Amino acid sequence: MAASTVPLDTHNGTLLNELEIGDMVEFPRGLYSHWGVYIGKGKIVHLSGGDNDGINAFNSGSVFTICGKSFNKAFVRVDDFCRVVLGCKAKKNNGKDRKCTPRQAHEILEIALDKVGEIGYNVLWNNCEHFAAFIRYGEKWSEQVDTALTWTVAAGAVAVGGLLLYNLFKGSEEEKESKK
Repeated sequence: MAASTVPLDTHNGTLLNELEIGDMVEFPRGLYSHWGVYIGKGKIVHLSGGDNDGINAFNSGSVFTICGKSFNKAFVRVDDFCRVVLGCKAKKNNGKDRKCTPRQAHEILEIALDKVGEIGYNVLWNNCEHFAAFIRYGEKWSEQVDTALTWTVAAGAVAVGGLLLYNLFKGSEEEKESKK
């Protein structure tokens, strides 16, 4: 049976049975993914904006910071995997292993539990993916943010390039008109 035809509950149940302590779990939410770390016994530790992971963080204004100060809406919590999955097709995603060395499972568990209750969220510097990467690797890293910033810079460069070409063309047209 193809993976796309596996019922969601079956897929997520199979994934949950295969997870090991310290695995990063990605919960795709459409435009973004929520992230957590599996800590055993069906539990995920994650940076969450209340009842529905990052969804409430987006609705609360916690996405934004003022002068770099994080809003205090999101906090580190432990939840059942089934509560975090929220109808998405979760996946184990230790893809950062290609660039970072994961901590030992016992270290991950200790650090994760030590962080429970910490408050703070910043979409660019301290989001759920940064948190999960820190727990697993000791390094805050969000590929979602990197990708978004890359696209933003690229779009800005295209816009600036377009304006420069427009002004160059406009200037040469004005120069031709003034010579007539």
